[in-house]
This record gives sequence, C-alpha cells and structure tokens, in this order.
Amino acid sequence: MQRPPGNAPAVLLGFQPALALTGALCLQQNLGSSSPGKKQSKENTITINCVTFPHPDTMPEQQLLKPTEWSYCDYFWADKKDPQGNGTVAGFELLLQKQLKGKQMQKEMSEFIRERIKIEEEYAKNLAKLSQNSLAAQEEGSLGEAWAQVKKSLADEAEVHLKFSAKLHSEVEKPLMNFRENFKKDMKKCDHHIADLRKQLASRYASVEKARKALTERQRDLEMKTQQLEIKLSNKTEEDIKKARRKSTQAGDDLMRCVDLYNQAQSKWFEEMVTTTLELERLEVERVEMIRQHLCQYTQLRHETDMFNQSTVEPVDQLLRKVDPAKDRELWVREHKTGNIRPVDMEI
Repeated sequence: MQRPPGNAPAVLLGFQPALALTGALCLQQNLGSSSPGKKQSKENTITINCVTFPHPDTMPEQQLLKPTEWSYCDYFWADKKDPQGNGTVAGFELLLQKQLKGKQMQKEMSEFIRERIKIEEEYAKNLAKLSQNSLAAQEEGSLGEAWAQVKKSLADEAEVHLKFSAKLHSEVEKPLMNFRENFKKDMKKCDHHIADLRKQLASRYASVEKARKALTERQRDLEMKTQQLEIKLSNKTEEDIKKARRKSTQAGDDLMRCVDLYNQAQSKWFEEMVTTTLELERLEVERVEMIRQHLCQYTQLRHETDMFNQSTVEPVDQLLRKVDPAKDRELWVREHKTGNIRPVDMEI
C-alpha cells in the first residue's frame, strides 16, 4: 500500500515511509542503460511543484491516514490553483486561512454580543426612566394600585435587563474575545515553519535536477568517446575513457546523494504537515465547541430573563384581576361624600 512520502507518528500510520522517488528511479534508469534518452514508458512517481506523489497510472489508491474522519491530514497535500491569479496556493495555506477566518468570525460574534449588551443597557435605562414618569399618578382605587404596579414592574424589569447585560459580558462576550488571544501569532509560527520546510524541499529538488543534468552530460560524453575509440575517429586513449567513466560514476554518486537529501527533506515536511494539520484540526474543533457552549449560555440567560420578566408582570396581573369598579366607587364615595340628603320640592 502506497502513501505520501515520509514518516508520520507510528500510532497513526502503522507502516514505514515509501522509498524510491522520481530522482532515484531516473537514476536507476540512466545508470542501467547505455543511452540516457531511453526510459521506461511509465514511472511510478510524478513530481508536482517539487513534491513527489505516486503516479496515478501505476499506483493503487492510497489508504487514508484517518479513514472516515475527513481529517485535515488526508486532504491537503497538493497545491491548488489560486483563483485570484496564475499561481498556486499550498494546501496548508488553505487550512491556515480557514483558521484565521475562524478567529475573525469569533471576534465578530463577540462584537455582536457587545452590541446586544448595549441595547440591553439602553433598554434598561429607558425602562427605569419611564418607571419614574408621573403620568396618571393620580388614578385612585384598585385601578390606581394596578397602575402603580405597572410602573413598578418597569423598574423591576430594568433591573432584570441590567443583570442580563452584565452576565452577557462576563459569561459570553468576554470568553469569546479572550479565547486563544495568541492564536494569530501561533498560526504565523506554524506558517513560517511549514513554508521554510517547503522552500528547503524546493532547493533540494533543484539540486537533484542539476545533478541529473550533470549525470546525463557525463554519460553522453562517455558514450561519445567510447564510440569514437571503437570506430577509430579519434586518438582518445584508454586513459581518457577511464577518466570519463570516473566522472560519470562521480556524477551518479552526486545524484544519489542529492536524491537522498531530497527524500530526507520531503520526509521531514511530511511529518510536520501531519503533526501541524492535526493540531489545526484540534484547534478548530475546540473553537467550534467553545462557541457552541457560550451561545448555549446566551440562550439560557435569555430564557432566565424571560422568566424574570414574567415574574415582574405577575403582580400586575394579580392586581388587575382585583380591579373592582363598584368597590372603587364605594371607597371614593365614603371619602369624598358631601351629604346623602336629597333635595325636595319647595312648599308654599
């Protein structure tokens, strides 16, 4: 079973890194043939943007590192064409952009809750102010008591909304704002680390290509001198042939060394990609779960506010049920009556 080159944690992968990348295969072909131009019809690997992958025409489908989980570590190895230009964007860069966007969304959610707090505070302030209004303060009787309770309920409701806004700040807004305060700085470190490894990989790949070209030239020179000697077209001696052969052998050794260094660089990049993408995945799960919990807290506080508001209205309901126009009339008459003797006709 094939997989991307390099090593990953043994617990995760359970098998050894793949060997024989493009450079090594080409080296074997060149060294084993008298003609550098002759190559196998199909190679087992293909190199794209300095990263070596199994050739799709010759390799079976790879087993995912974390099957069924849609993990970051399985789906972001290749580069993607940049929709804004002609270049490409590394898979890791896409993951990084998602993380930074997630942090921005979290910040905007916090700002949204802050605006909600401002609305609650302003609402509470206006309710408290309205509760002190003197309009209809002279209403009497049971209706007057109910009206007074309506105004008092506004003051109670204002207090409820002030407490709600305070809890929103301490239990929702502040945690959202403070979560992973160093997140952007940490992501920048990860970005630079992976980018440096990718640059090193590109440098090692360039060295392989340079060494491959040098080997081809040395082999071509050796083949040409050998043919000239065989057909007596040159006075090249056997010593010249040996010298060309030594240079060709040295070029082959250089190519193998460059391929080995390239493989090491790609293995290191692979390891760090697996480790870092899994960390990004963990942070994203943590972020989403944290936001979910605090939004649940928001809804719970909102339910409590509704219940408290209902409790401020209940005394009003009770007094409204006790409003009795006949009783009010009796009380008012008793207090303000001027006499119960009615007028009669005048007598002559």
